[in-house]
Amino acid sequence: QVQLVESGGGLVQPGGSLRLSCVCSGFTFSSYTMGWYRQAPGGQREFVAVISRVGYTTYANSVKGRFTISRDNAKNTVYLQMNSLKPEDTAVYFCKGTATQPREYAYWGQGTRVTVSS
Repeated sequence: QVQLVESGGGLVQPGGSLRLSCVCSGFTFSSYTMGWYRQAPGGQREFVAVISRVGYTTYANSVKGRFTISRDNAKNTVYLQMNSLKPEDTAVYFCKGTATQPREYAYWGQGTRVTVSS
């Protein structure tokens, strides 16, 4: 079955760093665009970062320069390196895989919670 399992969340102080991982199975990882989204308490799910099949990246303005998305196709894993964390980064972070051929379809992980607080 298709699975996207996030890990690496936790409690970190402002200015700290955290690395999230999303291990995927049940689909051809290398054929999917991978992304990270987040949802703050009481908020809407928002785009954070995306990486194409060949490594092109795009970031939300709110995280640009602080976060880095990467992927390891050999490990079926996408990562989100988060540096200079702010309290506003507190959210549940979700991994997303999107196929564009032959049809567009997306898979979502269950999320991992990140709390940035003193």
